[in-house]
Amino acid sequence: MGSAGRMGPAYFPIVLGALLSLIGVASFVRSFFRPGEAIGRIYYRELTIVLAAVLLFGFLVRNAGLAPAGFLLILISAYASDKFELKKSLALAVGMTLFAIGLFVKLLGLPMPIIGPWLGGN
Repeated sequence: MGSAGRMGPAYFPIVLGALLSLIGVASFVRSFFRPGEAIGRIYYRELTIVLAAVLLFGFLVRNAGLAPAGFLLILISAYASDKFELKKSLALAVGMTLFAIGLFVKLLGLPMPIIGPWLGGN
């Protein structure tokens, strides 16, 4: 893991996870002392759609590639919204997929196929 002076590969994710956990605990404790609205209904349909999109991404990213997996993740997740519009969602999916490819594959150099072997890529 390393130290603050000589950070190893696990240092940042562990510190970030610990800080997020502390924020979560503080928010939970604070909720008992602040007045507010009760929690409304739980949106099971929307939660299921987003969870399915994330699981599909995990299944597809290695063999289909980042481009199709990311595109489907964003498009299916957008479908969970009541304000879903196909044209805007397609534009968002294309833009975010290109951003993800540029960031993770090109800039960070992660060994992730853009188009995977299932679709004729590397």
